[in-house]
Amino acid sequence: MNSRLPAGFDTHRVRHWLAFGLGSGLAPRAPGTLGSLAALPFFLLWMPMSRLGFALSMLVFFLLATWICERTSRDLGVHDHGGIVIDEFLGQWLALSPLLQRSLSATSFALMLLGFVFFRFFDILKPGPIAWLDRHVHGGLGIMLDDVLAGIAAAVCLQLVLLLLP
Repeated sequence: MNSRLPAGFDTHRVRHWLAFGLGSGLAPRAPGTLGSLAALPFFLLWMPMSRLGFALSMLVFFLLATWICERTSRDLGVHDHGGIVIDEFLGQWLALSPLLQRSLSATSFALMLLGFVFFRFFDILKPGPIAWLDRHVHGGLGIMLDDVLAGIAAAVCLQLVLLLLP
């Protein structure tokens, strides 16, 4: 087995690849940041969607990702292994949700970058209720919820920026 893979990571299990953000979580440094970056191109697929369609898709993704995180954590024997970045994907997509149904332009790419920065800020620093969730809710649900809240906080910040733009 490759020594760069975490103990318990099975290259034949699709859920492990999904949990590790299609491999982005295998980065030796800052896997969460790399996972958030890897999520950005996928958001382009969500951008044309209605808010309701996006919300329903994110709910389904949340439920599936919670199960994936739970099972992968058990397989690895580590709660919230740093390489599990599927939660960053969802958090990043939520952070960018104010950009739904916008046309692609240099401005929208700049706003995506700003949404990325807002999300990383809340995900890394974990202010207030985000830190509480991170400490008190365990299992797959705990892995997912702090990133959901960080994504929502980032989305609020991005929405405020959009309101201030001409």
